[in-house]
Amino acid sequence: MPRVERDSLLPLEAYARERQAFRARVIEHKQRRSVPVGEHVTLQFEDELTIRYQIQEMLRIERIFEETGIRGELDAYNPLVPDGGNLKATMMIEYSDVAERQRNLARLKGIEDRVWVQAEGWARVYAIADEDMERENDEKTSAVHFLRFELDQEMRQALRAGAGLAMGVDHQNYRASVEVAPENRAALVADLA
Repeated sequence: MPRVERDSLLPLEAYARERQAFRARVIEHKQRRSVPVGEHVTLQFEDELTIRYQIQEMLRIERIFEETGIRGELDAYNPLVPDGGNLKATMMIEYSDVAERQRNLARLKGIEDRVWVQAEGWARVYAIADEDMERENDEKTSAVHFLRFELDQEMRQALRAGAGLAMGVDHQNYRASVEVAPENRAALVADLA
């Protein structure tokens, strides 16, 4: 599967000129890769384009133009690109009210380990969460987690052959599941080599 390569990144000046059009393209692309699971959890599935956008934005915000800094961003973000045997997602726990969000983040400790994907006819595959750093403390979980779902070859083949795809969360304080819509399913199956 493609990774974000150094030569795919635009210099800061060129990115400034292209940013508006590139951003619009990425937002449209992300819509097909976003899966709400219940009322308060969204899984945003990453790929080369979404991560390249994230890197370009970090380079812009941090004004990074030196090669060592650019390589550092590539090294930090490339692990979020799926490798053909897995799906990778950013999980966002969303509550608009700050007090409600704080209460629920305390109640949802461990939720990142209870998120699953399932190919029709196969067992659930639970997320491997936050491999880069711990995002939970004694009081609460984070509102953002990075998840990896490892799918074996038979599951990948079943999905490429048209098997349905479901996702869910089975945490004691948050239970929800969804059948993935065909457009979203097609975008995610494209990640599977």
